[in-house]
Parts: sequence; structure tokens; C-alpha cells
Amino acid sequence: MAFKDFPAQAQGVELLQRSLERQRLAHAYLFAGPHLDSLEALARTLAQTLNCQHPVRRNGAAVDCCDRCSGCRKARDGQHADVFWVRPESKLRQIKIGQIVHRDNSPPRVLLDVVNLKPTESQYKVGIIVAADRMTEEAANAFLKTLEEPPPHSVLILLTTEPERLLETIRSRCLRLNFAGEGPPAWAAAQLEWLTAFSEMAAASQKSLLGRYRLMDVLLRKLKTVRDDIEKDLNARSPLEKYEEVDAALRDQWTLELNAAVEAEYRRQRGEFLLALQWWLRDVWLLSLGESAGSQASLRSLLAFPQLAGTHPVARRLSPKAARENLCILEQLQRYLQTNVQEALALEVGLLKLHL
Repeated sequence: MAFKDFPAQAQGVELLQRSLERQRLAHAYLFAGPHLDSLEALARTLAQTLNCQHPVRRNGAAVDCCDRCSGCRKARDGQHADVFWVRPESKLRQIKIGQIVHRDNSPPRVLLDVVNLKPTESQYKVGIIVAADRMTEEAANAFLKTLEEPPPHSVLILLTTEPERLLETIRSRCLRLNFAGEGPPAWAAAQLEWLTAFSEMAAASQKSLLGRYRLMDVLLRKLKTVRDDIEKDLNARSPLEKYEEVDAALRDQWTLELNAAVEAEYRRQRGEFLLALQWWLRDVWLLSLGESAGSQASLRSLLAFPQLAGTHPVARRLSPKAARENLCILEQLQRYLQTNVQEALALEVGLLKLHL
């Protein structure tokens, strides 16, 4: 993708391209926004632009990639020698110090080894840290030393949906660009289809324990389908499928990166399904306010999912207080799922707590 393919992030992209045009490239960027996949795509496009053999130029400076040359293809496919990605690993989904600097259990290549070397194919070394807020304290402190004395011809890009969780000393040494997007969330067809089924089941009497477990089954079956699709897609795109004869250490590294990518993408998509549920519960809360005030018609324009018939029956059963508690329960569930809690248990407890 090229920068022109990000119309929803036009403001942040323009600020980035302006710095490229003026040849004031920062040594470290902090890309912040609500969707990690969009931030990854933007970081990948910046890496392509810095490595592009035929870039789009403005006043003589490269401001976008061609998305076609070998440099762009390598950066896009994760095969460029001068572009290095770091992702959360382990059961805790953390970025550990061994991924930043060499330790006994470090992979063959770590971030600081790569960015401290001279570029081999392009002008810049690019290091991209996905979910930088997941760095352990040790990893963050080790990375901070690099930010204080950045290697020449290197660009570091930190991606986060929760910038407040990063150390202030790290945030202050990066040029922060916000890519919040414009307008309301764009729900995928799969999310709408699942939410429609969920809301219809919730609209029926759900006082029985069996009814609640049926709701949970709807969610768990959908999440299993999501994970299976992600694994199939990322396995097909992995270099493990393209190169059969590679060094064992490199194969192990690719396997670790693939597993981390699958888990990160699954967590992102799971978060989006739960976010859709949270927006639906917000609709329920708004309509419950309308029930108590007799003004539902005026609230319809505020609903995220006005087309869902199941919202009104649930809202009629709940008080505004109970409907508002549902929002707090979903927020807490999202926080729990960012830890090492067992997913099925967290979802079970969360759904059983909901007032429906």
C-alpha cells in the first residue's frame, strides 16, 4: 500500500509526508491510533517509502512509495534486510529484553543488532515495534538507551493503541503522530452478522443459565472461526511457505514471528468483535434512558446499530443503571483479556455478569 491508500488517516499522513518533503526525518516515530493493523500498514508504507527505488517525489524528496519495485515488495513481504519487526511474544504477549538486546535465550537477530549495522540495500535501517506498550520494564529501559543515542541512518517506529502505557521518557523522544481516523467505526460484514445473531438471542428471555451459555457459545464459535481464518491467511503469507531450505535458526525465528503475528492479529480482531458488542450495549443504554424519559425517537439518530431489532426488547427490560453497568463489565473484560487470563473463563464470567 502507498500513503495515498489511507484516506481515513489523511491528516496524520500529510504531517508525515511534510516532514519527509522537508527532509526532517525523525529518528523515532510514535504512531498511535485505535487499530493496530492500520498502524502496521502505515509503518510498512513508511519503510517501503524509505527503501523505494522509484518513489513519488515532492520538491525532490521521496514522500510515497511506488509499491511495485523490488525494495517495496521486500519491505511489504517482510523480506527486506534493512527492515526489522518486533512483536509481543510468550504467553503474556510481552516484548522482552531478549528481543531488544542479546541475551542467552535471544533469537538469532534482535532489534539493536540490526539497527546498529550499516544498511545493506537502502539508505536507512528501519526498526518497527508493534504494540510497543507491551515492552517489559527491562526492555523499555534497554530501548531507551538507543533512543538517547540513535544509530546513524536508522528510523525507529513504535506502534501503540495505548500510548499512555509507554514510559514518558520514551514518548518524549519520539515524534508522535495520531492516526485516529475519521467518522464512526466501520463495521465489517462478519461483525454485523454475528452481532445481529447475538442481539436476537439476547432479546429472547435470557434469565436461565442455559440461555446465557448459548450466548457464550455464539461468541466462542465465532472467535474460533476468526482464529482459524487468521492462521490460514498468515501461514500462506509466511516465508516458511515460500522457502523450504533455510537455516534452522532462521526457520525457528520465522516460526516465532508467525506465532506472534497470529496471536496479535487474533487479539486485535477479538477486540473488534467485543468493541462492536460494547457499542450495541451502548445502544441498549441509550434506549433505556429513552424508555424512562419517553423520548426514544430523538435517540435513534445516536444509535450505532439502529437496524438491530433485538436492541429495543433488551432496553425495555433494563433500568438505565443496569444498562450502564453492562458497559463497565465489557470495559473490564477487555482489560482482563490483555493479561494472561484464560480467555474462555474471562468470557464466561463477563457474559454471565451482563444484565440482559
